[in-house]
Amino acid sequence: MRIDELKSTPGARKSKKRIGRGNGSQGTYAGKGMKGQKARSGSGAHRGFEGGQLPLIKRLPSQRGFTNIFKTIYETVNVDTLSERFANGSDISVETLKKANIIKGRNPSVKVLGRGEISKPLTVTAAKFTAEAKRKIEAAGGKAVES
Repeated sequence: MRIDELKSTPGARKSKKRIGRGNGSQGTYAGKGMKGQKARSGSGAHRGFEGGQLPLIKRLPSQRGFTNIFKTIYETVNVDTLSERFANGSDISVETLKKANIIKGRNPSVKVLGRGEISKPLTVTAAKFTAEAKRKIEAAGGKAVES
């Protein structure tokens, strides 16, 4: 067998149906129906085209972009809330905040914010602290421990 004798198997190559070419081709409209965009040559409308109406993706600007599934969402707690709810010298962690119904969620990451005043020395363990919150906790004689 030589390379010039190779042939594809019967039925493997099928030519595209050429409609609308010549006298005997499937009647008047050649299988494309009446007039209109889909009866013309070339491709049809692009994906998302709504006939000239403003497309849905442009009508809903909030739906553009994407949602980052790896984003860390922090539950926030203010310094004044800690001062109100906990006694002097308390150790505050995610578990104690959950038991006190200050935060919700299965595995929350906590960020402590600096709103309000704190007068008690508390040991606070959280994922993040703002600079103001850290300053206020340490000024009251407590510790801000990042976990």
